[in-house]
Formats: sequence, structure tokens, C-alpha cells
Amino acid sequence: MSSMVINAGKTESVGIIKPAKLLQQLPAGPRSRQCVLDSRVAVNRTLRGGRDKLLVIVGPCSIHDPQSALEYAGRLVRERERLGTELEIVMRVYFEKPRTTVGWKGLINDPFLDGSFEIEHGLHLARELLLAITSMGLPVATEFLDLATPLYLADLVSWGAIGARTTESQVHRELASSLPCAIGFKNGTEGCVQVAIDAIRAARHPHCYLGVDGQGELRKLASTGNRDGHLVLRGGKVPNYEAEYVDEACRALAAAGLNESVVIDASHGNSRKCHGNQRCVCESVAERVARGEQRISGVMIESHLVEGRQDVGTNMSLVYGQSITDSCLGWDDTVSCLNTLADSIRCRRVARQSTVLSFALPA
Repeated sequence: MSSMVINAGKTESVGIIKPAKLLQQLPAGPRSRQCVLDSRVAVNRTLRGGRDKLLVIVGPCSIHDPQSALEYAGRLVRERERLGTELEIVMRVYFEKPRTTVGWKGLINDPFLDGSFEIEHGLHLARELLLAITSMGLPVATEFLDLATPLYLADLVSWGAIGARTTESQVHRELASSLPCAIGFKNGTEGCVQVAIDAIRAARHPHCYLGVDGQGELRKLASTGNRDGHLVLRGGKVPNYEAEYVDEACRALAAAGLNESVVIDASHGNSRKCHGNQRCVCESVAERVARGEQRISGVMIESHLVEGRQDVGTNMSLVYGQSITDSCLGWDDTVSCLNTLADSIRCRRVARQSTVLSFALPA
């Protein structure tokens, strides 16, 4: 009988706190629970066109410092209150960073930024931060990258993303079908929107699949389907936020029997990896919204307290409030973009009221 030799990398196993136990240790208080419940309804209505507002997902590319994230949240909650009539503002709070090859994978994976990979500590930090932000009345958005982390965090999330690298993944589509919030599927890194449309359709259906429950046990899980999946245009080889690309995407959505609604990601391929270009994307979107465009239901912006980015290395002091992953807009430019988008909604409303009044006046 021939023997089989498995030549593979060694794997070490270290126990991690069970999701149910972490939720017991760090439960959501009444303010956080109400914030999540109310904002999920508001986000879903905005995406479906039931409110004359824009959804704006705005915040750091990824969270590496909870203190600066809380300061950012404190500023953003005031903008949410100030512009709440026009914008449904949700803070981008991303804990997992997808990598093309290797690199820092996010606060959960490596909270001390030193390769120590204290994942359990990262999970505690992540949940504590979400609780602090939602207790301010500020809803949060995150990307669901790892299949286990939603068990620890999803009860506090009002909007989720499936990224360009995972939109085509069957297990992420199954995950999305079970999540309790709206999910934005990004077009592929090359720019193809069909993979995201296929993902939206797949996530709308119930699925039965192998997964992990709150006690950390393997189970056969059954989802009910997520009716609030939608398309996020994030660019590819070329930007795809202009009118012709929105038209093309909406035709494809309609052909698939889906709502003609898209969210524009102002960063990534649409900014050509230059953070300042996000202002141009927001201005372009605002111009079309002001003229009556209804199919753009939201915008995503990568933003932090300090513009740009910085590298993490040994014996280096980090600039407080500056990204260590993708370059971000600074705070002043962020407020300017929010004002521009809010103004576009006001203009659209005025134009609509003028049209209604013209029909109501006698000839």
C-alpha cells in the first residue's frame, strides 16, 4: 500500500474567545441597539429610493488607532446632525484589510502593529470601538472579509461591504445572505460589474452551508436571504463613476431584475489611487444629483483626521490621525465633500418642487 506524504506549511492552533462569550462580556447597550436598528431601516430606505437623501459611507481606509477613530467619530456625529436632512451619514469602520500579497491585515489581525497577531485582543478592541461609536448615535459600516468576524461584530453594523476581491466568492455570498444589514457588493478589480450583480442575486436567495455558530461549533447553517444587496462602483482599470458607466451598470441591473441603484466609491479605482481625486468624484456625482439623477443612492469616501498616508516600521512614531493603509482625505476636505453632496440634494429638491408647481399652476 502506497503511503501519501503531505508537504505543507505547519499550522499552529491557539484558542480564541467564542463569539457568544465576547458578546456577553461586551453587550450592546440600549443606545447602541437603537442606533443600529434605526439606521438599518434608514439606510435600506435610502438605497431603495424611499427617501430623497444620499447615503454617505465615510471614514478611514482602515482603523489602526481606536483613539483617533473615536475623535473622528465625535466630529462626524456633529456633521451627521448638521446635514441629517440631506445625507444619511455612516462611519466607515474597517478592521480587516485585504491584501494582494502580504502586509498588515488590520486591527483585528495585528492590533499592536508589530507582527504579534494578538487576534483576541483585536476582537475586543474592535467590539469596544463599535460600541463606543454607536452609543454616540453614529451608525457604522465595515467590510466583511473573514468569515468568522461577523459573529463578533455584525450585530452592531448598519451597512456592510463585500470587497472587489471577494465578491466572486461563493462563501462570501452565502455569508451576505445571512447578514442583518444592507450589503454593498463591489465590482471586480478589473472593473467588471457582472460578478457583483451575480453576487447580489445569489445573496438574495436562502442558502444552506457549513459554518460556525456563536459557540464556535461547526454547524449546518440556513440563511433566509438578504434583499438589500446593491452594487458599488469602485472603478477598475479605469474609473467608472461617470454617467456612461452608471447608465451601463443600471441597464445590467435592470436586465437582472434588480433595482437600478448604485453607490459610488470615490476612492480606489475611481480616484486612481490619488486621495485628492475623491473631491472630483464627489463633485461629479453632486452635479448629476443636482440635475435630478436618482439612481446614485450613495457615495463612499476614504477620510481621516490628517490627509495622506504613512508607513508603519520599527522605531517610527506615527502621525496621529493619519492612515497607515490607503491615502485619505483630511478632515477639512471631508467636510467640503459632505457640504457639496448635501447641496446637490437641496438643489434636486428645489428642481422637483418647481416641476410640481409648474404642473399645478393653471395654463
